[in-house]
Amino acid sequence: MPRAPNEATDEEALIAEYWAPLAAGFAGAYGLKDDCATIEPPPGHELVVTTDALIEGVHFLPTADAADVGWKALAVNVSDLVAKGATPLAYVMSIALPRLDRIWLANFTTGLAAAQSAFGCPLAGGDTDRTPGPLSVSITAFGSVPKGRMVQRATARPDDLVYVSGTIGDATLGLALRQDPQLRAFWNLDDAACRFLEAKFSRPHPPVALAPALLAYASAAMDVSDGLMKDFARLCRASEVGGRLEAAQVPLSGPAKSVVAASDNWLERLMSGGEDYEILACVPPANAAQFEQRAEQAHTRVTCIGAIDTSAAGIAAIGAAGAPMQFTKTGWDHFSAR
Repeated sequence: MPRAPNEATDEEALIAEYWAPLAAGFAGAYGLKDDCATIEPPPGHELVVTTDALIEGVHFLPTADAADVGWKALAVNVSDLVAKGATPLAYVMSIALPRLDRIWLANFTTGLAAAQSAFGCPLAGGDTDRTPGPLSVSITAFGSVPKGRMVQRATARPDDLVYVSGTIGDATLGLALRQDPQLRAFWNLDDAACRFLEAKFSRPHPPVALAPALLAYASAAMDVSDGLMKDFARLCRASEVGGRLEAAQVPLSGPAKSVVAASDNWLERLMSGGEDYEILACVPPANAAQFEQRAEQAHTRVTCIGAIDTSAAGIAAIGAAGAPMQFTKTGWDHFSAR
């Protein structure tokens, strides 16, 4: 059967055309002509390793732009590295394609290349497979930290202040708009606001510049990927502490504030939505001013939204009336009933 004009050829040709250019700046990739790569951290440093996958229909819509998928596949992994105070070094990628579409691959590669440039994290190797579907992209990313200094999630301390970077809930709204465009009229959002929210869902920007501040001043940190409330609970459980958040202090973008003003219960949904890829950090009070100053120097917004409270069991979010907020769910879970 003749090959369609936009269909890629064999695996080696696909690697040479699409993946090898992404690895060109990383010597340890050996031009993707070997089965393995070498990654050497700077002297006195150790490797930090993380992995995340994107699956069509689960993490991105089948109609998603291929360039956005490429960007997001790397961004969600870099987000984990940033939370550890790590500097990105390189990544390996395993991609399973239900179809060999040259146009889709070219756009995917464009998004991936843009993410590499933005995050300083080149391709080191990987694997390319054919699958009956759905399409999946799995990335394992490597970073470096000074030996013994990785910022963990299980090391929050009594009385630490709780900070979050950026704004919360924009990606949740962006996904909602993708699924139901009529919401924009109900929320009274203009074109610019809609584009902003949808971009926060499709192209998250983990705050790479914040990593040195976390390394210097945070006692614990993790990224916010499955929902602020769920991830804060995870951090507190791992650290064996309790904690509280002040809902009024949770940073919201202008469009998100408009939605909260127009709709009941949307603040709860924004605090329990996923896909933010911001950083949740615990900082001792003595370090707070320096942390905020370093973040400002890095042009990264951070907001104090609560504190670690060892006298409390579990976590709570305090609403405007001073009472704990109630959540029907605290975040995304792949294995919960849908």
